[in-house]
Amino acid sequence: MKILIATAYDYPHAGGLSTHVTTLKAGLEERGHQVDVLSFTDVPPVMRKLYAQGPSFVLNKMKKGKGIIWSHNVRKKMLQELIEKNKGNNYDLINAQDPFTTLAALETGIPTVSTVHGYMTFESVSKGSIDEGSPEAAYMKEIEIKAYKGTREIITVDTRLKDYVKEVADVEATAIRNFIDIHSFKPDQEKKNEFRKKHGISPEQKILFVPRRLTKKNGVIYPALALPRILEKHPDVHLIYAGSGEALSEIKRIVDENKLENHVTLLGAVPHDQVKEYYALSDVVLVPSVHSAGVEEATSISALEAMGSGSPLVACAVGGLKEIVHHGEDGLLVEEKNVEELADATISLLDHPETGERFALKARTKIENEYSHLAAAEKYESIYKKALN
Repeated sequence: MKILIATAYDYPHAGGLSTHVTTLKAGLEERGHQVDVLSFTDVPPVMRKLYAQGPSFVLNKMKKGKGIIWSHNVRKKMLQELIEKNKGNNYDLINAQDPFTTLAALETGIPTVSTVHGYMTFESVSKGSIDEGSPEAAYMKEIEIKAYKGTREIITVDTRLKDYVKEVADVEATAIRNFIDIHSFKPDQEKKNEFRKKHGISPEQKILFVPRRLTKKNGVIYPALALPRILEKHPDVHLIYAGSGEALSEIKRIVDENKLENHVTLLGAVPHDQVKEYYALSDVVLVPSVHSAGVEEATSISALEAMGSGSPLVACAVGGLKEIVHHGEDGLLVEEKNVEELADATISLLDHPETGERFALKARTKIENEYSHLAAAEKYESIYKKALN
């Protein structure tokens, strides 16, 4: 098949959706399909700033939410025009990655399958882009429902999202949990000291790694809040964040107030290939997701990557993380927003590295058996065929 994966967001960018697209493309291509990706990034920069980003900023100053709706609608129109221009490639099918892209794809007449990665309206509320209960929130929900009802088939990245689609739009979806490229994310701990030298990290330091976009639902403030307690037991610990987002200022405030400047590094957005090196050089990976404005973590790609990379994992017991991690066997689960539990679980793995190694070995086996990009691509292919028939 000739498949177009499309999104109204930037691609590539730091985040789970972009990682999902890259990994799905690799899996489908290994199965012999031709796959292209079309995104908002393919719109000329001047057009993006002049028609989408600039007006959005001004409108948001007038009323919260107006700007994001303007931006989404402009992105939809621009993406539709791009798809129309590329019709000569004779795509059999479009796999849209968000509701606005679904609506753009449907306008082109090309058979469309939609992947649901999250709760678009609730996530906009959680980020502070729109107000809960506002007309803007109602509009966003209407867009979701229209997209879910209009597409031929829906794939959700976990079972909770499948239930959500059924609840809001009365449409049956197929849940295919997130996945990773098991060839790229694999144990590489023998290069631990090599990667530490490359990134200026001492071999003696204990490294905690948070590979998360710095947004509220990812719970990224909690490792910083737990750090003082961890330092009491392990004064050589260093906490590294790889990601960017609106929670950056709050993390900086926590670091400043607790005088943690010498124990925290904020890398900002890190290229995906480089993230693999940080998994390998770390002693413990933290995925501290929380509930936020009704949003729960889906099948976290960061958690899957850590487990696939042979890195001991501590995660919060919310959403899809409860499906991924078997507590006490292939990782540790703690209560969300519980600073003491997060600190104690981390200390436990630092005190007993052999336990972390045992967890990591079992985690890698689970990833190979249940979360391979090749197995996922086969499942996507079956949904595509169903949509075309």
